[in-house]
Amino acid sequence: MRVVRIATAQPAVVAYDVAANAATHARVIRDAGARLVVFPELSLTGYNLDAPAVSCDDPRLAPIRAVCADTGAVALVGAPIVGADGRSYIATLLVDGAGVTVAYRKIHLHPPEDERFTPGTEHVVLELDGLRLGLAICRDASLAEHAAATVGAGAEVYVASTLNSPADPRDARMYARATTHRIPVVLSCGAGPDGPLLCGGGSGFWRSDGTVIAQAGSSPGEVVVADIPC
Repeated sequence: MRVVRIATAQPAVVAYDVAANAATHARVIRDAGARLVVFPELSLTGYNLDAPAVSCDDPRLAPIRAVCADTGAVALVGAPIVGADGRSYIATLLVDGAGVTVAYRKIHLHPPEDERFTPGTEHVVLELDGLRLGLAICRDASLAEHAAATVGAGAEVYVASTLNSPADPRDARMYARATTHRIPVVLSCGAGPDGPLLCGGGSGFWRSDGTVIAQAGSSPGEVVVADIPC
């Protein structure tokens, strides 16, 4: 059986400091030893909705690009962006040895996000080493219809980058996504203070039957690694 080794990270984030956060991301990627490393929503800026947009050619992302090139890893990181249409989005960026691209734009915004950002329109499925990964950002993963549409687009694994509070029914939601669609679920959730939020951590992996493969606690800095069949 072939597997893809995936890491979920919940790093401590420095508000607005893309360079410091990129350096932390790079260290996590190098230490994780995984093919794919998934980070939380807005992991490069923190959950600061007035943070300036990050571009794919931003030189501050060079440490992440370099470590991905050195290790063969792929990273999914969170940032505010401005699209070619001039609109702002909450996005997941894909970083690998070839550079940085916009992988996904958050579809389901909530107040006050919708005061600045435009909702994305496409349910995205990425293929990595033969494994089809469906992407979600925070509120997307709380809505059953998002997972259904992403699986309908061909996802074999549901990958969510979130910032859930300690009181959020995070585990129950991930269990529901896994068991409803009979697919593994990967979650990267922020931990500790982040902008105006207090995040609960609990990043981890769920099997298609809803059982937990591995899961972090509530502390910032924890990383969990698991092998997902492909």
